[in-house]
Amino acid sequence: MKFADKIALVTGGASGIGLATVQGFAAGGGDVLLADIDAAKGEAAAAAVRAKGGRAEFVRLDVTDKASIAACRDHVLARHGRLDILASVAGWGHIQPFVENDDAFIAKVMALNLLGPIELARAFFPGMIARKSGRIVNVASDAGRVGSLGESVYSAAKGGVIAFSKSLAREGARHNVTVNAVCPGPTDTPLLRSEPEKFLEAFIKAIPMRRFGKPAEVAAAILFMASADADYITGQVLSVNGGITMVG
Repeated sequence: MKFADKIALVTGGASGIGLATVQGFAAGGGDVLLADIDAAKGEAAAAAVRAKGGRAEFVRLDVTDKASIAACRDHVLARHGRLDILASVAGWGHIQPFVENDDAFIAKVMALNLLGPIELARAFFPGMIARKSGRIVNVASDAGRVGSLGESVYSAAKGGVIAFSKSLAREGARHNVTVNAVCPGPTDTPLLRSEPEKFLEAFIKAIPMRRFGKPAEVAAAILFMASADADYITGQVLSVNGGITMVG
């Protein structure tokens, strides 16, 4: 897919699905702003993309901090004058029974997975509307479509991302701004690998294809939704999950 002359911002871009998305945009000729809270990993990841001939710049971003989001927006607009593509990939979860969730855990899950994408959209959506051009791709989860044992609040947050994306798509449609959601199933990322082995084994058994997804496979769906090939697609939810859920 071609992204020449496109400015793309990818949150959570230092690793996993976010990094694969950054690499995809860069390979397609885009100018990529790799946004992440981890400066060391982010700088290294952006440098690696540049070493392969791509255009990538690290921008520190804490999606739970409104001031950080505002600073990121101001940097993007000062440097590039616009943002064409917003890919909200950053997220976090941990398998834990709901009865064990404390206030801090719930607040963190909601801030990272729901409020972050909402605040990022608030930062960049108005500019896209004014230019009558833009793409927003929010990474949700199949947990938000069908639920997930031990991830009740995470499922609620990701369900919120799906509903938010559909509603925002209605507002952006007449202005040529599309908004779509991509729902990964269990994907082989550092976050997934941090879970106990018994959970990983259970996931594998539940996936019809009997393997975890690869970050690049999820990134391919994000890139498609952000590309010209998806000009007439908005308000949609695309699962990339090896068949673990089959939602009509």
